[in-house]
Amino acid sequence: MTDMLAKDFMTKDVVTVEIPFSRDDVLRILKRTGISGVPVVKGEEKKLLGIVTRKDILRKPEETQIALLMTSDPLTIEPDTDIAEAARIMTEMRIRRLPVIDNGNLVGILSASDIISAVAKLNDSREIRDHFVSHKTFAIWEETPLPVVGRIMELAHVDAMPILNSDNVLTGIISERDLIRCSKIEDDVQTSDFSTGTDDDEWTWESIRDNHRITYGISKVELPNRPVKDVMITKVISVPNNAEISDCALKMKRGRVDQMPVIDNDGRLSGMLFDRDVIRALFE
Repeated sequence: MTDMLAKDFMTKDVVTVEIPFSRDDVLRILKRTGISGVPVVKGEEKKLLGIVTRKDILRKPEETQIALLMTSDPLTIEPDTDIAEAARIMTEMRIRRLPVIDNGNLVGILSASDIISAVAKLNDSREIRDHFVSHKTFAIWEETPLPVVGRIMELAHVDAMPILNSDNVLTGIISERDLIRCSKIEDDVQTSDFSTGTDDDEWTWESIRDNHRITYGISKVELPNRPVKDVMITKVISVPNNAEISDCALKMKRGRVDQMPVIDNDGRLSGMLFDRDVIRALFE
């Protein structure tokens, strides 16, 4: 364990929303700020009700109500929680942020990127290839359409993926942040047809029901049908296999990235280093 506490690294000026804010309000906030999630609070004392994230919006593209999008009663920590314990909780529960609560009220939020700052101060000289690199790496072709990319990322349970060209050369990287940035809201009208063509008497309830159509509007978050190469990040920050863990944390912090491709001695992609891998250094 360390002597570093959540209150020393948490973000205190937290962007929050209240019910009945809509999905569209949250989407605008995520696009403007680049943050990955927004706590949902109630009242001036900021009583925590839940949290809504980029992943929630991408996985439920037709849901517009925050109350149905958010995770209610999320895991929380207190200001004096040891940073290593917070890192352990994030890693085991596969979450990227922990609201910090004092007397039931939100006083801050501790994200994986905040904990990266703590790892950067450790002077941990362990090489990432020994313990921290995710070698089960999913990569996609640069011509893959964005809607397919989003679905692959969801199925693979990853927040980012490296992009390869036809020569298997790393040309970019795409993350959930990039998907949110290029997403758009599409409004449409759809019709549900309950008609069955019955010959029953026209005044019976069954006849009315069987010839009934319902027209309704939907509002859906959609990704444009463009190849991923059009929106991917091309200035990729990468690290070699023998990079040291604290140096990688510092590189992530300065580059404001959540993941970095790992390159072997031949300059080829060999794995991915995610912030969730780096913060494990605090308790392993």
